[in-house]
Amino acid sequence: MTEQGGLDERDGAGAELRFGEFVAVRRHASFVAELVLDRPKAMNAVSSAMARSIAAACEALAADRDVRAVVLTSTHERAFCVGADLKERNSFTDAELVRQRPVARAAYTGVLELPMPTVAAVHGFALGGGFELALACDLIVADGTAVVGLPEVSVGVIPGGGGTQLLPRRVGAA
Repeated sequence: MTEQGGLDERDGAGAELRFGEFVAVRRHASFVAELVLDRPKAMNAVSSAMARSIAAACEALAADRDVRAVVLTSTHERAFCVGADLKERNSFTDAELVRQRPVARAAYTGVLELPMPTVAAVHGFALGGGFELALACDLIVADGTAVVGLPEVSVGVIPGGGGTQLLPRRVGAA
């Protein structure tokens, strides 16, 4: 790490820096960083710990003056990210849910506010908060396996990661 929080030049292409157990930043070229969602056993469901890690990785990327672009990817073969960790969320009391909300919000805001261009490389499922992470990027590149959506609206829940604002901005009113 440099003093600015990034990978230093000795790390070179292919270097990886872990942010907690479920998030990594990899450098493949001198100016491109890959922000990797790496919780394959849960299809990258965003737990509180993972949300903190995403926010921390984004903070480090934003401070790294060598990074000119970020690509958001997944290590899961069938899912980009399936959204919030509902198993964790269902165990929360109302008070814990209120305390967790800013933690989750920081992850989505961290991606949205990165100062360099961001690209979501989507394959497989990108649902709920996973789709919102992709929408927080400047560009989404999706392969033929991509399935996107905000399924929480079908049960009367408002998307919490900015999907209600970001989706219309990306696709337009028509």
